[in-house]
Amino acid sequence: MTLPAKNLLAEEASPYLQQHSGNPVHWRAWSPASLAEARTLNRPILLSIGYAACHWCHVMAHESFEHDGVAAVMNRLFVNIKVDREERPDIDQIYMAALSSMGEQGGWPLTMFLTPEGKPFWGGTYFPREPRYGRPGFIQVMEAVDKAWREKKESLGQSADGLTAHVEARLAGVHAKATLERDTLANLAVGIDGMIDRDLGGLRGAPKFPNAPFMLTLWLSWLRDGNSSHRDAVLVSLERMLAGGIYDHIGGGLSRYSTDAEWLVPHFEKMLYDNAQLIRLCNWAYAETGNDLFRIRIEETIDWLLREMSVEGGALAASLDADSDGEEGLFYTWDRAQIEAVLGDDSAFFFRYFTLSRPHSWEGKPIVHQSASQQTESLTDRGRLAPLKAKLLAAREGRIRPGRDGKTLTDWNGLMIAALTEAGRSLNRPDWVEAAETAFAHIDGASQGGRLPHSMLGARKLFPAMSSDYAAMTNAAISLYEATGKPSYIDRARHFVEQLDQWHQDAGKTGYYLTASDSTDVPIRIRGDVDEAIQSATGQIIEALVRLSSASGDLALQEKAWNIAEHAAGRVARQAYGQAGVVNACALTIEPIKLVLVDNPDGSRLVPVANRNPDPRRVDIVVSIGSEANRPILPGGILPPTDKAGAWLCTGQVCLSPVIDAQELERLLHRGDTSISH
Repeated sequence: MTLPAKNLLAEEASPYLQQHSGNPVHWRAWSPASLAEARTLNRPILLSIGYAACHWCHVMAHESFEHDGVAAVMNRLFVNIKVDREERPDIDQIYMAALSSMGEQGGWPLTMFLTPEGKPFWGGTYFPREPRYGRPGFIQVMEAVDKAWREKKESLGQSADGLTAHVEARLAGVHAKATLERDTLANLAVGIDGMIDRDLGGLRGAPKFPNAPFMLTLWLSWLRDGNSSHRDAVLVSLERMLAGGIYDHIGGGLSRYSTDAEWLVPHFEKMLYDNAQLIRLCNWAYAETGNDLFRIRIEETIDWLLREMSVEGGALAASLDADSDGEEGLFYTWDRAQIEAVLGDDSAFFFRYFTLSRPHSWEGKPIVHQSASQQTESLTDRGRLAPLKAKLLAAREGRIRPGRDGKTLTDWNGLMIAALTEAGRSLNRPDWVEAAETAFAHIDGASQGGRLPHSMLGARKLFPAMSSDYAAMTNAAISLYEATGKPSYIDRARHFVEQLDQWHQDAGKTGYYLTASDSTDVPIRIRGDVDEAIQSATGQIIEALVRLSSASGDLALQEKAWNIAEHAAGRVARQAYGQAGVVNACALTIEPIKLVLVDNPDGSRLVPVANRNPDPRRVDIVVSIGSEANRPILPGGILPPTDKAGAWLCTGQVCLSPVIDAQELERLLHRGDTSISH
């Protein structure tokens, strides 16, 4: 079959695909029909993968995809398929792995050339229209690929077969399960700690990413083993990035990464997942240190989130672009005269605590940031600074805004729902928990036939969900259960795990595939073991199973989690650095922690202690004094008495003696040292 010889993206549910609907390129979305067209025409596929907030994706679009001459070559030689990597992370991971296997540096836009059967044989990332930056021009590339395809089709086909087999073995392979060992986390944490920049935070060198999975490895190592070096690596990383230009000091929120080693010059796109992870890390850091910096940045980031990222129904948008009016960072940057015009005589006070810098590598206006001393001192004068920042924010609102990718991604929303809920508990902000409940209800309510969508934009929904969607929503449901005590959230978590089992579990029940079993357009069903900027799907699944087992007391679920973790550990044994999320989840599996609190709902003494001492390893269950309903089961099948206040802290199948004093519970929880052996 063949499709109409025109651009077919106008009706897609992805803002990124819609952005390309006016291109002269005859774009198709990834679908069985598009793949069938390539086979019918016996024509190679030009696959372009990007996302709405990607700066270099926009550059390549403007240079090449909007150009009639380039489009004419594309339309003549290839079946052209455009993919939003956020809509189809499975497709993105397959072809990014293929590019990596070719020895090429990955990134977006991802530009791959495939056989008519969808097997990759060559690729790259950004190509300029004309030769520059040491790269060939895009027309040159396409003509060279076409020539090779016509003259060496058989050998290219063999190479594509081999490459596809290699990717399948890497991303979908079966390995013997491994014994879960405590040392795995400790060894990985030591390795990561050795890569940390002790002065600037983050991993040494540039570009610099927040790298939340690595930060969690270090934090878990600190909580479990008391390694203060690992705690300090996380704290210095957070402090430095929150002082840098990667953090939006006027409006709140973190950009995706910094182009330099100092966290100064970001790529200005803001992603929902980065900010969810920032909130969680800052929440743990605040509980550990009491440093108001972390609390204030949580408040600012959630203010930004609810102000700029809320969409219809209370769910949350995916991202904000880096560019506005065709210029990267224009919305966020200031020169001194602009700030003075807004603040007048107060500008001198503002500049006591903030610096404008324009390094030689940056062509835009200066970037707002802080030195370490300015960061510390500004906390004292926050009351005077807040109205000045509010004036600058109001002035900034009059500028041309960056584009917003307003689609609701289920997995990213799940991450943020959990982060909002945890921060709401810790900082006594029931309004944040309420916002999380609203987002959860909107996404859960969009289910059809019991199945979650992966993405939504207005009335348009993309089914089926990925395994990461069910895992993230399971974890979100458990966080909401901890905060509200509503047993309906445990019911929803169980339902999501049932959907995982039905649509994503492998035949041997050793793990899960990222893509559902009834998806017909993937060349490979991959596991989802590899971390990206967020924890892998497999890591999230194991965490969800462990947490649900702790919350429900379901021993069969605990055994399932252990089995899944052992097989995942076997698959990642040789490449733990790219799969820290699985290592972290396996550590939770070995030593799950449950805290059962019986307390007076009208005058809680113990619950506030638990709330202000968050621990990513722990599930908290709150029961009212005198309640006989929904009583949690302690290890050994014991029901805790509910006639008086008390706290039961359990690691695995062993519990400490019940605690009735709030100060004693504070001592027990604060340093995170909840190992029964201590």
